[in-house]
This record gives sequence, C-alpha cells and structure tokens, in this order.
Amino acid sequence: MTPPLLSALARVLASIDAPRNLRALYGLLTGFCIAGLLLAMARSALLRDQALLSALWLGLGLAVAFFGVNATGLMLMDQARGLPVRDPQDAFADALRCAHRLLLALLACVALAALVLLLLAALLWATRLPGVGAPLLAVVLPAGVLVLGGISFVLVVPVGPLAGPAVWAGAHAPGVLRFMRQRLRQGLPETALLMAAVYLLAALATAAVSFVVVSGSQLLAGLAILGAGVELPARQLLAGVMGLGPRSLGASGMPLEGGNLGLTALIGGGVVFALALVLPTLVWLRGCCAVYLALTEDE
Repeated sequence: MTPPLLSALARVLASIDAPRNLRALYGLLTGFCIAGLLLAMARSALLRDQALLSALWLGLGLAVAFFGVNATGLMLMDQARGLPVRDPQDAFADALRCAHRLLLALLACVALAALVLLLLAALLWATRLPGVGAPLLAVVLPAGVLVLGGISFVLVVPVGPLAGPAVWAGAHAPGVLRFMRQRLRQGLPETALLMAAVYLLAALATAAVSFVVVSGSQLLAGLAILGAGVELPARQLLAGVMGLGPRSLGASGMPLEGGNLGLTALIGGGVVFALALVLPTLVWLRGCCAVYLALTEDE
C-alpha cells in the first residue's frame, strides 16, 4: 500500500469528527425536520383524497431535503478543507445556486446507464429470433450480468457518493463528468477502497448511535414507567424514538394514549430519531468529501 493511499485513508478516518461541525449538524437536522413535516403533510393530504396538494407537499419536502443535504455538504467541505465553515443561511443560499449542477451531472450519468440498458434490452429481444437466438443469448447473458453489475457498482461507488463533493468543491456538471471518467479509467480500485472505508465508518457510527438510542430508550422507559409512574405504555413511550408518529402509531393498531403527555413523548422521541439519523449521515458526507479531496489533491 503506497504512502499516498495511507494518507488518504487517514484523511477518511478523520471524518469521524463530523458531528463536531455544529453548523452542519444544525443545518442537516433542520432540513430533515422540515422535510419530515412536509412529507407528513403530503401523507395527510393523500388520506383526504387531495392528490394534487399531496404531490405539492411531497415535492416541497424532497426539495427541502435535497437542498438541505447540499447546504450541509458545503459546510462539511469547508471543514474538510480546513476553511472557516460558512453560516447555515449562507450555505443554503449557495446550495440554491449550485445544486442544479449536481442534478445535471446525475441525470447525465443516469441517461448513459439508460442507454446501456436499452441496448441490452434490444439484444435480449433479438435472442427470440430463430437461428441466432441461442448463440446470441450465450453471449448476452454473461455480458449482461457483468455490465449491469458494473453499472450498479459505478453508481454506488464513484458516482453517487462523489458527484456531490465535486460540486461542493466548485466543479460544474462537465467537470464532474470529467472527474468520473478519470476515476473509471485510472483510479477505480483506489476509489473503491476509500469508499469502502467511508461505508464502514458510517456503519460503525450507525451501530454506535443505535446502541446509545436503544439502550437509553429502554432504560428511560423503565425509569419513567416503573420509577416515576408515568402512565404511558412502554411501546408508545418509545414509538417516537423508532420514527413513528401519531398516524403511524394508529396504523400499527395502538391508539394514542395519554393526551398531551403521549403526544409530547412522540415529539421528544422524534427528536432523538432525527439525531440518530443525522449523525451517521454527517459522517458519511464528511467521508465523501475527504475521499474527493484525497483523489484530487494533486490537481
């Protein structure tokens, strides 16, 4: 293993300090909470047979989540570069100006993948022709497996995780595509190794956060019900921690009890669930920024 690769891995491992970026934490948490409220409003409108209003709330929720992630990525890129982290308001304004580059780059990659899929579908259709069908299938079958597996690998390893950091570092859509082509032609194994380290780091962060949330919620439920005499079922007390709201709780067959106390427990648990979702996401985004910077530090 070469020293530059060791240095890149060390930079990726340093991404564990992402939760110390309080501005990024605040920005991502705020974006997820607003997006969650909008998605809940979309679901409520759909239950009232208001399809158009539901689609509107759904679109707004997805837009808030998308721009919130981009704003957080800009702040994490500042942290990864050792620059002063911009304010969340400035980051969101910058995300509104540059996030379309990410969409264009991703759409171009998806369009190329779709062309390959259409070509493969045409070849599979041609296997129905008499005479050439059987020999053609013998070639198309293994080639198709490798091509589709390769497309999935490329989308998961370099394209999906690194397109965002490229934009957050200032690249336009053509520059993002050039970076992806260079990675595919020259440095795919190194990129895959670094991204594997990021995924592993995010998985470890998720496991640690999950352990804290599960153990803490179980102990708190016992303390609240047995020690303090809170008259709420343990399942309802912990429903918010598991990401359930009033409607989801009712759909599971357990009505909301306790009035304002029960609703407050759901809201408080929802805050814990949001934090448990945000912290590993911060680590993953910070790791992606570190990988991009490690791959482009010579340029």
